Amino acid sequence: MDTFYKRKLGLTISALLFLSSFSIFAQNKIYTLVELTDVAKSYLPSLMQKRALVNSAKAFVTDTRHSFLPQLKLSDQISLGSDNSLAGSYLPLGITPSTSSGVRSSSNNQAATGNIAVFYSEYELMNFGLNKAKINNAESFVNFSEADFQKENYYITLQVGQLYFDLLKTQYRLDADKQNVNRYDSIFKVIQALTASGLKPGSDSSLAKAELSKTKITYNQTLGNLNQLKQQLSYLTGIPAANISIDSMSNKFIVTRPMLIDFSVDTINNPLIDYYAKKKDIYLSNDKLINKTYLPKIILAGSTWARGSSIQYNDNYESLSTGLGYQRFNYAAGVAITYNLFNNLYKKDKLAINRFQLQASDFELQQQKLLLNSSLLQADNSLKITEINLLELPIQLKSAEDTYQQKLAQYKAGIISLIDLTNASFVLYRSQTDYIETMTDWYVAQLNKSAAAGNLNQFIQTIK
Repeated sequence: MDTFYKRKLGLTISALLFLSSFSIFAQNKIYTLVELTDVAKSYLPSLMQKRALVNSAKAFVTDTRHSFLPQLKLSDQISLGSDNSLAGSYLPLGITPSTSSGVRSSSNNQAATGNIAVFYSEYELMNFGLNKAKINNAESFVNFSEADFQKENYYITLQVGQLYFDLLKTQYRLDADKQNVNRYDSIFKVIQALTASGLKPGSDSSLAKAELSKTKITYNQTLGNLNQLKQQLSYLTGIPAANISIDSMSNKFIVTRPMLIDFSVDTINNPLIDYYAKKKDIYLSNDKLINKTYLPKIILAGSTWARGSSIQYNDNYESLSTGLGYQRFNYAAGVAITYNLFNNLYKKDKLAINRFQLQASDFELQQQKLLLNSSLLQADNSLKITEINLLELPIQLKSAEDTYQQKLAQYKAGIISLIDLTNASFVLYRSQTDYIETMTDWYVAQLNKSAAAGNLNQFIQTIK
């Protein structure tokens, strides 16, 4: 029995260890840039909001189509009141009740019942293209909402890309800082040994200790910056900051010179342009809608109704229950044309408002194109500079590494002072950070160029 329980306990522990290791593996998942952008697109509420607005615009198109259906109204009214009237006409006064017949020499306040049921239908037989203009206008809002969604999507992809490369730069910077700490720690240990043997003064040891402390402070600051960037990325993706690890581009970032990716400029499908183009389309469709709205309308109408009253044709008041049924039935059908004589004035005013809005949207579109073209030229210029610098930086880095090793050997041999050694260490550290900065500048410039050219997603796919 003891053997059975021991075996069961062993299996339980093994299972727990497996689950624990699986949990750690899941938490330490390494994310690529493509994965991060995909997660952000499915996580952020701002994108869900834009998608909901697209669905709302589509629902408005359906609502617009349904508004063209005929009006079919059924009503029934039972009333109790007096019946006194005078001959003569009057204009409708809104809530003035209607009295039928009741013209007599004196007023009679006796109550009478009445019942009337009406079925009425009305349909715009012809409105000279107004329905089509309304649908086109509603669809232009759908297109605009879609463009707004894509623009937000594009901006979020760009934000994630910028954060990714900032995080990558800081990650490599942290590695450079760690190497710098290790170098000064080695220097400090060498000096301690030389000081203990009396070959070097104690001041060298104190100075090296101060420099070592300074490098540790720099390392801690970089680590803090790294955590801040992870927190920003966590905001965009919903991934806990502690669980964010990026792929470091398979360590190719720091050792391989990147290949220039020259996408053609896409001004048609660029979400940063399409948004403003679709906004302009709304005002263009508004222009057509306004013109159609103030045209005449031909209306087909029809009605049938039934009526009852406790007052008979000879002005005889019968029991109140008599008026609750239907005693007379009628029908009518007709075609009418309606037109407001002031429509031309109203149309002129509405078109003037829309014309200035259209003009403003056109200027907005031109401004956006100008801005993207400027961003494209700036990114191109930055790429040219970094391309030139990337030819020199490996030379600088190799020379700095060789110089440091030489100075360290010379210091151990007592040929140079500590200041010469620390200067060599500083030059090596600066060469590493310059290389990291320049490489990051290249990727960020390529990212910005792709965003301005409308090829951001294609560029993101190349970062493997």
